Amino acid sequence: MNEQITGALFKQMVLHGAAAITAQKQAINDLNVFPVPDGDTGTNMSMTIAAAVAELRKTTPTTLDQAASVTASALLRGARGNSGVILSLLFRGLSKGLKGLESADAAAFSAAMQEGVSAAYKAVMKPAEGTVLTVSRLAAKRAVEVAAEGGDLETVLAESVREGYAALAQTIEMNPVLKKAGVVDAGGKGYLLILEGMLAQVRGEPLPEVSESGETQSKADFNVFSTEEITFAFDTVFIVRKATADIALEPLRTYLGSIGDSLVIGEDDEAFKVHVHTNIPGSALTEAQKYGTLELAKIENMRTQHDDLSAGKAVQSVDDLEGAEAPQSEDSAENGHVVAAPEKPYGFLAVCAGDGLAAVFRDLGADGVVSGGQTMNPSTESILAGVDRIPAETVFVLPNNGNIIMAAQQCGALTEKNVVVIPTKSVPQGITAMMNVDFEAPDAQSITDAMQESLSAVTTAQITYAARNSDFDGFDIKEGDYLALEEGKLFGTDSSLDTLLQKLAANAVERSASFISLYFGEDVSEEDAQKAAKIFEDSCPDAEVAILSGGQPVYYYIISME
Repeated sequence: MNEQITGALFKQMVLHGAAAITAQKQAINDLNVFPVPDGDTGTNMSMTIAAAVAELRKTTPTTLDQAASVTASALLRGARGNSGVILSLLFRGLSKGLKGLESADAAAFSAAMQEGVSAAYKAVMKPAEGTVLTVSRLAAKRAVEVAAEGGDLETVLAESVREGYAALAQTIEMNPVLKKAGVVDAGGKGYLLILEGMLAQVRGEPLPEVSESGETQSKADFNVFSTEEITFAFDTVFIVRKATADIALEPLRTYLGSIGDSLVIGEDDEAFKVHVHTNIPGSALTEAQKYGTLELAKIENMRTQHDDLSAGKAVQSVDDLEGAEAPQSEDSAENGHVVAAPEKPYGFLAVCAGDGLAAVFRDLGADGVVSGGQTMNPSTESILAGVDRIPAETVFVLPNNGNIIMAAQQCGALTEKNVVVIPTKSVPQGITAMMNVDFEAPDAQSITDAMQESLSAVTTAQITYAARNSDFDGFDIKEGDYLALEEGKLFGTDSSLDTLLQKLAANAVERSASFISLYFGEDVSEEDAQKAAKIFEDSCPDAEVAILSGGQPVYYYIISME
């Protein structure tokens, strides 16, 4: 039986906890207060802890302090969404409580758990009960109590989990929104799954089996994805014989990370193998040859492969096309994480999904755009990379989603730049904030005040669809129905999109809206968008109505009313 948590054991506990939540991430995603297809708590928490797993696999921690520190640092940078940020805070406090320790007994570890809870509560501006904060607090409290009674490590963790689940069951009664929906808190459930996984490791139980996708199905339906969703087209794999055995590959890793994703580099004393998805495979190969002699390369276009799969055709590969030259793009490396030297006092970074929305922000003066939004919250590391690329002393960040604000706020401690997060909860708020920027303002506070004051002037409505049947707040919602949200709250539901648009137009009349903008999504044609605009024009003849292609997923329309 384990009486002490060592660095090696803690590493395995985190890996086990990560596997536990990854195996159940969809069940956590399904704990939604609305039947809107935006449940991503399980995804955010599993991806956040996956960042720690990736770093821990690279190390062999000799002390508990080292293992906890690596975990906390990786979680901070990999945090996605509010749930991911809070998870990182819990582990950051835990790491603080374990500082300087080679190992920890039940009493020391339970005290560190409580330190983690304190760190999370201090960092959240308005802590809400009935959330992961409540669950983690009561779980840690019970751990401390059992340790004081002489309980061993396994007993302490087991009792902590048991108390945590009792607290989770009560979140339905503690949080009015959860009570209406009849569900427990998703973040609390996710935290307990991780804690359960850590306990299972202490008990010596095997890791749960997790498929690559986190789901099991006999055959993937490739038609559910669009070719445009493939950001980097070329699956590029090559082997290079090293120029010298001790050559450092970190500069190559940094460069390849700047021009693509899905990067993996394996090496031994004689050679290294690279796998990367990129739009400029030729540049990847050219750069790699600075480190040795290119021996073998394979480049395949994943977009054309996807098209073939969707059409039921056999996929072409280099195995079939011997000697074919791989097409190359001249796209520049826009995704590199470099720290740009300040060339001006102020810069602006917006988060949004959709090429049309990104273009709007750039036209309004945004220096950079990070791709993300509902269902795809960017990590703190992704936002930080965007901040660091902007050549300005002060960078204003517009999260444009309530679930991204906390991740953006973590960037301030990770960069030398001055980061100001404007708490925009929607794209229309972000656009309004940018329209109110005085680029010649004498100081950052003047810009901050003007942007924040403008947020109350805009009302945001969104139209999406119901992913499941639900009875919520007086609405009998059927799977596939259209849903209208206003300021994040359920406004109406109907099987007719036009009916919802007419109701929103009537609401715009009641609000005396003078400016109405409709950003239509990737699944809406311009012709249909014109018809939607006509509904608002007929209802609000005195208002200025504009339609723009937002290209956003999830929402058919994002509507701004001022």
